[in-house]
Amino acid sequence: MTILREMQSILLRHRPTDGIHPCSLPRVSLVRSSEPSEPMPVVYEPSLCLAVSGRKRVLLGDASFIYDSAQFLVVSVDLPVSGMVVDASADDPYLCLKLDLDVTVLGELLLAHDARVPRSDHAPSIAVGNTGAGLLDAALRLLRLLDTPDDIAALAPLVEREILYRLLTGSQGAMLRHIATADTRLHQIGRAVAWIKDHYADPVRIDHLAGLAGMSPSSFHAHFKSVTRFSPLQYRTRLRLLEARRLMVSEAMDAASAGFQVGYESPSQFNRDYSRVFSLPPLRDAARLRAAPEFGLSA
Repeated sequence: MTILREMQSILLRHRPTDGIHPCSLPRVSLVRSSEPSEPMPVVYEPSLCLAVSGRKRVLLGDASFIYDSAQFLVVSVDLPVSGMVVDASADDPYLCLKLDLDVTVLGELLLAHDARVPRSDHAPSIAVGNTGAGLLDAALRLLRLLDTPDDIAALAPLVEREILYRLLTGSQGAMLRHIATADTRLHQIGRAVAWIKDHYADPVRIDHLAGLAGMSPSSFHAHFKSVTRFSPLQYRTRLRLLEARRLMVSEAMDAASAGFQVGYESPSQFNRDYSRVFSLPPLRDAARLRAAPEFGLSA
């Protein structure tokens, strides 16, 4: 059995239905979709998405990233993107392993193996790389632990560490160097991104965010947009709308209450922003998503 076929077999056994689901492996989620999906706005956190069958497209602004079993997607900061499965069927579903990146371990590996990690003055916030044999082999050994759960506590951290080492020393290592190093632009913008994520319902001042990033307001604005493809206020708006959407779909909250909960003072402004981003009024969109099998499919 080839590596990919064995990975597919494990994922099908442990993820028998469509959706994204955490598993007993720390920081790992298993993803399955039996059909192509519509574009789904979501926030991707720093993570590795390793597809083992099917194909997916992720849109960030006007940039498109496509990955399948020959490529992986890696994200370095929280990004509001739109993701869609473009190649999947009931007989051959889209299957993916998603691993949230442990920045502490990345930093430890960087200190120990600095000479092997690529360098670059500039690094993207999202990228696709070719899946090498070493990375694929380590991912298979991680998935095999699902069948021997008593071994997870002892062995999963070792295999996860190897996966991060393979990423650091591979084609996208420069990106991971930037998020594991405190004085890089990507890491500095990441501090502001984390603040917005924790305080999206609150008023925001650009000079405060710039101070968190250690930049002047004008420099911060330019670097923030370069990393996220959004201005800081546009980024906050996306986070607000995604959380409002979740509240309406998962907690059956009405549109006015959801808008107020995420920081909007004007229901009409909330409706305008929501319709502009999601192409439907809030309640119609929420009703559509409740019936959508791909709702919540984010990797």
